[in-house]
Amino acid sequence: MNRFLLRTVIVSAVFLAALLYVIPTFKTGLWPYKKINLGLDLQGGMHLVLSVDTDKSLESALENVYNQIRDDLRAEKIYPANISITDNKKISFKIREKSENYKKLQEFLDDNYKDMRLLNKKTENGFTYLNINFPDKEAQHIKNMAVRQALETIRNRIDQFGVSEPDIRMQGEKNILIQLPGVKDVKRAKKLIGKTALLEFKLLNETGNINSALAGTISPDSELLYQVKENPDTNRAIKTPYLVKKRALLTGASLTDAKVQIDSQYNEPYVSIDFDKKGGKIFAKITEANVGKRLAIVLDNKIYSAPVIQEKIGGGAARITGSFTTEDASDLAIALRAGALPAPVKIIEERTVGPSLGSDSIKQGLSSVYIGGLIVIAFMLIYYVVAGLVANIVLIFNILLIAAGLAAFEATLTLPGIAGIILTIGMAVDANVIIYERIREELATGKPPSAALKAGFDRSSLTILDANVTTLIAALVLFQFGTGPVKGFAVTLSLGVLASMFTALILSKLIFEYMFIKLKIKKFSIG
Repeated sequence: MNRFLLRTVIVSAVFLAALLYVIPTFKTGLWPYKKINLGLDLQGGMHLVLSVDTDKSLESALENVYNQIRDDLRAEKIYPANISITDNKKISFKIREKSENYKKLQEFLDDNYKDMRLLNKKTENGFTYLNINFPDKEAQHIKNMAVRQALETIRNRIDQFGVSEPDIRMQGEKNILIQLPGVKDVKRAKKLIGKTALLEFKLLNETGNINSALAGTISPDSELLYQVKENPDTNRAIKTPYLVKKRALLTGASLTDAKVQIDSQYNEPYVSIDFDKKGGKIFAKITEANVGKRLAIVLDNKIYSAPVIQEKIGGGAARITGSFTTEDASDLAIALRAGALPAPVKIIEERTVGPSLGSDSIKQGLSSVYIGGLIVIAFMLIYYVVAGLVANIVLIFNILLIAAGLAAFEATLTLPGIAGIILTIGMAVDANVIIYERIREELATGKPPSAALKAGFDRSSLTILDANVTTLIAALVLFQFGTGPVKGFAVTLSLGVLASMFTALILSKLIFEYMFIKLKIKKFSIG
């Protein structure tokens, strides 16, 4: 196979592949490929910046250690006078000085919790006070992990929510940037993203006085939570108070699945949940040991239901009932499947781009491409005549390759991306200009057209490669370290550079060779 035929096969294959990827953008359902994704600024959608409350994650981690220490001390039969969390920052022990318990406690902490930092120790009225907390390095690690876990949890929720091409990434130390193109129900999306989804099973404190709790007198081991139901007749929320034990007997960390079911008796949706093997055993033990008592199902400190345990519940399954719509039940199931956020999140920046504004952006962006392209095409035709026509054919093929690249890599086209395409149009023509001017120089020395053409391409190739490779490196750096609009620009610029090198050095040469070999043109002039 000669070189001309080889180039023809390569260009034809690239052209057909480009068409396969581009056609679905204009005519869906023809091929098993996706259409070009449009960014937030082109199709509308939602832009959010969330701040993760990392201090809460540290408090939760400290509470977990506190609960574990209490269990371990009880198992070791070590009984301090008091153990509590002080200022949400440290675990405090009060123990009688020089007692057997004091010695055992010190040995216990040294053996089992040596990673915890021992703070000030003081003796007063015959008691010794010990305080421990996380070292600074460990505390920072817990905070960093909370942000990363929140990022993954939110990404899982959005993936299940069904948003095409979401942009979710960390911004700074504790912020998360979220861009959801095409989202129409903004309120629902915000509710799903911001839901902590901390599921807990807690026993009701049925010996406590609910009226005293409402007045502000609550025992240290209990808390006041509410069940909120909406009255369908009055559309008013009815809040029912419950006094529950603070300590959760089981959490959503043991969940393996959550799905929406329809109650056959009341024809209402509820959320069915399944536990893993360990969680199923714990749930069975809880229900067996507390038959006749009420177990509250708590989600984000809100009680969804508090049924009476009639018997031991095995099989590792339970249900969450409430006044759900199908949409609410579906969103709750998504949040539970994706997992709880390790800490609450707060929206610190919010922007919504309407579809009409996005449509206007598309029209203006495409108009810019048309106008810029037509000006370049007209200039090339006037200045280089026949060679200009070749450059224009190459330019159209170049834009086709960029569009195919966007579709093939499932990249997102944004307004800055359109700016990158316009810049690429100029760069693609620039490569042809370098080649044509080199050919002119060769023709001026008296060389025959075929020799001038070969010399022009050979001597300009290195210059074109140098210029485009350095531009490509800059574009890749922008893509790696840029965010949002900068990345959109870098994507189309990178694709444009690769396309312009291919069209200038391979397609242009192929067309000229075809003119000389197949059409047998004897004379050749540029402009």
